[in-house]
Amino acid sequence: MSAKGRNPTDSLDLRGLKCPLPALRTEKALAVASATVDLVVLADDPLAPLDIANVCRKGGHALIAVEPIETGGWALRIRTGSTDR
Repeated sequence: MSAKGRNPTDSLDLRGLKCPLPALRTEKALAVASATVDLVVLADDPLAPLDIANVCRKGGHALIAVEPIETGGWALRIRTGSTDR
């Protein structure tokens, strides 16, 4: 459950997928996501942070956090529809 004043969060586990699949699947998920949802993407492809940042920029979303995860890879938090397109 989300805290008061925060967006609900969806997650997408893309660990094990290689470029360009993490970016393509993130783009597809963002295309159908509600404008009030944060999306957390788990990815371990070395290019995922850069590629997903580009997907966000082109789609009018904001990549608000990139955090390393203990098992390797990153948790990328995206705020949907938060920038002008």
